[in-house]
Amino acid sequence: MALIRINDTTIPTPSSYDIGVQDISKATRNALGNMIIERINTKVKINLSWKSLTPLEQTSVLFAVSGTSFEVEYLDPRTDTILSKEFYCGDRSTGLYSHVDNKPVWREVSFNLVEI
Repeated sequence: MALIRINDTTIPTPSSYDIGVQDISKATRNALGNMIIERINTKVKINLSWKSLTPLEQTSVLFAVSGTSFEVEYLDPRTDTILSKEFYCGDRSTGLYSHVDNKPVWREVSFNLVEI
């Protein structure tokens, strides 16, 4: 079972896979000063990182999240099942660990996926 797939493409298993559940709310105070909270929706945010990837793996991972939005199949901890939803990608970061024989070795590629 693949831990995560983007647009039907299995990407390498991440070193770190953290899921956050975000409540989208509208909050105001009434005339008595009491908080009135209206939950509008609940969305998922997936934080992913890889300790090291080959150049080919890094290219495929970063290319997979380059679109405005995409379908993501992921393991959801609330249901312990694979769910499929539409996401977009936040900021992506990576660092060059070394450059040996004109071949890069990348470290700590990371980004988050936010449910639309």
